[in-house]
Amino acid sequence: MNRTTPPVEFILHAVTHHDTADGVEALTLGTNRGEMPARLHPAPAGAPAVVWVGGAGGGLDGPAWGLYPRLATQLSHHGIASLRLHYRRPNYLEECVMDTLLAVEYLVQQRGHRGVALVGHSFGGAVVISAGALSEAVTAVVAMSSQTYGTDLTPQVSPRPLLLLHGTEDEILSAACSQDIYRRARQPKELVLYPGCHHGLDECREQVDHDLVAWLRRQLPARQQ
Repeated sequence: MNRTTPPVEFILHAVTHHDTADGVEALTLGTNRGEMPARLHPAPAGAPAVVWVGGAGGGLDGPAWGLYPRLATQLSHHGIASLRLHYRRPNYLEECVMDTLLAVEYLVQQRGHRGVALVGHSFGGAVVISAGALSEAVTAVVAMSSQTYGTDLTPQVSPRPLLLLHGTEDEILSAACSQDIYRRARQPKELVLYPGCHHGLDECREQVDHDLVAWLRRQLPARQQ
């Protein structure tokens, strides 16, 4: 008898709102496979949104001394929502991709957002590339200081635009990783290298902030703002 593995069911069954501070909502996305802490920088329904995910250790703040909350706050002033997400099981690629896809589903189906960009750092670069290739709701993908493991779906990100950011002095993952991803990606794609910048992008954070906000504002449909 042939046996097949049954499909894994992954369901968002509850969203717990804890408190709101400076306009940012502290949430827990409860699933049948565990809980995901999150922070929502809201925007009106119909506006575009960004999902931000971390590296192998997860987290809500990202690289470059808190890039995620910093840029999420900036984008909120332009009518773009943000959801900063912490994985249920950090460093497990398939699980983290599922988390990211569920976050996109939450923003689209429950919050009414249209057009979602994904941003991930390091391990999270592979997460957002995979999730971006799999979700029709995703309209743009950004991978910063990305690893190459788990990026087999890179060509399928197209026709969504892909932005790759990497420091030339990355001591953890060489800039050659993003160069390899760029080589395998289809258009539209863009690679930006920051001379002298390390894995955490601390040394070039102001330029990264500027470049990333400008790119996201270009890619997320203005008519939805």
